[in-house]
Amino acid sequence: MMKSTMNFFAVLVISVCFFSWTSAKYHHHNQDKDKKLKYLLEPLVYAEVTAQRGHTVVLPCVMRFEPSHYRVKWTKIEPPNQGVENIVLITNGHADKQYGSVGPRASLLRAHKLDVSLRLTDLELQDDGSYRCELINGIEDESVIITLRIEGVVFPYQSQHGRYRFTFFDAKDACAEQDATLATYKQLYRAWTEGLDWCNAGWLSDGTVNYPVLHPRPACGGDLLSGIRSYGLRHKTQDHYDAFCFTSTTKGSVFFIPGPFTFAEAERACRRDGASIAKVGQIYASWKFLQLDLCDGGWLQDGSVRFPIINPRERCGGIAEPGVRSFGYPSKSVRLYGAYCYR
Repeated sequence: MMKSTMNFFAVLVISVCFFSWTSAKYHHHNQDKDKKLKYLLEPLVYAEVTAQRGHTVVLPCVMRFEPSHYRVKWTKIEPPNQGVENIVLITNGHADKQYGSVGPRASLLRAHKLDVSLRLTDLELQDDGSYRCELINGIEDESVIITLRIEGVVFPYQSQHGRYRFTFFDAKDACAEQDATLATYKQLYRAWTEGLDWCNAGWLSDGTVNYPVLHPRPACGGDLLSGIRSYGLRHKTQDHYDAFCFTSTTKGSVFFIPGPFTFAEAERACRRDGASIAKVGQIYASWKFLQLDLCDGGWLQDGSVRFPIINPRERCGGIAEPGVRSFGYPSKSVRLYGAYCYR
């Protein structure tokens, strides 16, 4: 589809806040919306819990009293696992059973006999989403929902072969190769509220294609309102766009070795220091969480050249906002840049 046609049909998504900061959402299986929780306490803390990759987190769920016979089932409900209920853990009060990819890192906190809070260790990017704590006793089932937000950074990512070259699956793989995952809509929305303004459309994890606009302009979809512009669901193998990737904290950090190097020389320089050449997600993580601020372009693992700026200055990219600047994908034989390494 031609760019002009796409821009004409782009839909401005007027987004609302996705999070309830003061109370948990809950759902009764008898569909009685007005009935108060009988067995489970509404969380006294926020319905959204925030943590970083690699950390341990507790999702609260506490019973008012213990029924004579019951089960508690923890399920990850968002983003949905296509075709399969994404059960994490089930307990009958005496024995627990873990399920799926999250299960091996899941256990119950059990601070007291009424505590069925879920403890997740060594958090991964894919753990971001909403979880349901469901009490099942065969008579009156009920549940509370808690959102786990992995603190991180969204970054646009483009193929080295140019703009709009990724199918959905290409985009997913490209993010994974750069220590990231395809961003969710909520993650892109949050990034937009924090200043992300980007004119190229990219895949998200739900198969939709979007781009965030803070400063509407004719060259970027027209003079509409600011917001998340959406092309909606696209064909995952026939349509091609860029990607919006999401990453979080890393166990290591990124450092710079001055050049000039070719790409191969940059790789060797990192290895001599007991490191590997950094991935794009890793330099974004160090910029976001470790305040990495350098005005020197350096090679990265994908063959791109970038540099991270926390404090913009006149002779360092000439752009007023902080960010990770890119020189694109120069020839790997060019000996002009330093190396960003990860260790």
